[in-house]
Amino acid sequence: MTTMQETMALIRKFAPSFTPKIGMVLGSGLGSVAEELTQPITIPYQAIPGIHASAVTGHASLLVLGYLQDVPVVCLKGRLHLYEGGVSYASICTLIRIVRQLGAGELILAGAVGSINPTMQPGEIMLINDHINLQPGNPLAGPNDESIGPRFVSLENAYDEELRGIFLRVANRLNFKVPQGVYISLLGPSFETPAEIRAYRTLGADVVGMSIVPETIIARHCGLRVVGLGAISNLAVGLSPEKVTHEGTLHYGEMASRKLAKLIPAFVKEI
Repeated sequence: MTTMQETMALIRKFAPSFTPKIGMVLGSGLGSVAEELTQPITIPYQAIPGIHASAVTGHASLLVLGYLQDVPVVCLKGRLHLYEGGVSYASICTLIRIVRQLGAGELILAGAVGSINPTMQPGEIMLINDHINLQPGNPLAGPNDESIGPRFVSLENAYDEELRGIFLRVANRLNFKVPQGVYISLLGPSFETPAEIRAYRTLGADVVGMSIVPETIIARHCGLRVVGLGAISNLAVGLSPEKVTHEGTLHYGEMASRKLAKLIPAFVKEI
């Protein structure tokens, strides 16, 4: 089994002295932000021990080190999901912990979501202020490494309040409406039934997705402050006459990506 020290030694061969301030994880249709990085150093996931490429369309599976608004950042262009099969929480833990081991203090998590709240429409961005975890298990289950984080980690401020305030100020300055809300995370890959969507709304969720939450838990465990962004790609089933498809999520994800391409660089520069 590959250790974290061995993984970091390999990455340091590509970037021996690079220290990012901020990390980013960009999901379906949202990779255009990574293309804005200057002086990029690109490492395929396949080159990292214990990690393999995502099998999901729209995920490039690249670790990119570079500068955004002259700020050093590390970008995970494409994420791993449990529903792919062969992907474990251990691999997701490794990717997020790489960000921390490189020296970043903050992590931006962006992913495509379906809106359960009709006031939040496809193509918009929602700032996550809390979550409900319906993913199977927990990425921190099993033996705990105290050198990484505590056995029991608080998620009371999982999506950092101070960082959310900064993001909202940036959005207001750029004249973007960015509502806040609750993200509910499911395993997937099937989309939800109308009855499930009604149940999730009753639970208090505003958007639904298949990622972000495990990454948030891992990030908080190792001391990263988190900003969560839901790129609304569709209205959830039962709320619109349109069929929910992955192709549709990529289309509206691209619309949201154009907004994120303005919001994220401005936010990075601000913090």
